[in-house]
Amino acid sequence: MKVSCLIPIYNERERIAQVLEVITKVKHISQVVCVDDGSTDGTAAFVKAQWPRVEVLRQEENKGKAAAIKHGLELVRHELVLLMDADLQGLQLHELEETIDAFRYSPDVDMLILRRINSPWFVRWYRSDILLSGERLLCKSDLEEVLSQPVARYQLEVAINRYMINRRKVVRWMPWSAMNTYKVDKLGVLEGSRKEFGMYVEIVDYVGFMHMLVQLSSFTRKLRKQKSATGSQSRLLQGMKLF
Repeated sequence: MKVSCLIPIYNERERIAQVLEVITKVKHISQVVCVDDGSTDGTAAFVKAQWPRVEVLRQEENKGKAAAIKHGLELVRHELVLLMDADLQGLQLHELEETIDAFRYSPDVDMLILRRINSPWFVRWYRSDILLSGERLLCKSDLEEVLSQPVARYQLEVAINRYMINRRKVVRWMPWSAMNTYKVDKLGVLEGSRKEFGMYVEIVDYVGFMHMLVQLSSFTRKLRKQKSATGSQSRLLQGMKLF
């Protein structure tokens, strides 16, 4: 099973190194594509210099995450795509390899989300650790279909969720110890809080209040472990369907 990893980047030169150091060592990931979304800190040049095998695309203007992912799909060679954020801290190689192995042993699962279990309690309370997680494993064909519709900026994750729900796809999550870097840490308390608030307003406005309630209340379940018939190995199998 070959996997393409797709990473959108905007002014993350200080943080992208710790992400790529791990991603480039994961078995089954045979292609890494970084899309520089109009960075002004030299991120693209830095990635090219340090990781020559990583494919880098650059957008001259900052168009947002969804546009960067759509652009990056032009280079993706494999049907299985791992979406990854560029500002993650504390990535664990074994967790990523376990995620890909879990997907291999779960043929009925259409998407696997990495749940950010170390997020603050209020993030977990309204399920943003799952619903807005930027780390997810899914098929390129599904992602292309999502992006064939109008999707912009922060709307990508909830647009993928809505697509999966509407087409009755099977979605599961696995625990993930890595943490993203919050906007207040990048931009300061006032500007970061303003950006965070604007993001949530944009998300709810995009999918609608009622559909957001569906995602909050009943979208996805944890991937369950079950021993194989021989008892010598553990196989990861999905549980019940979405609805």
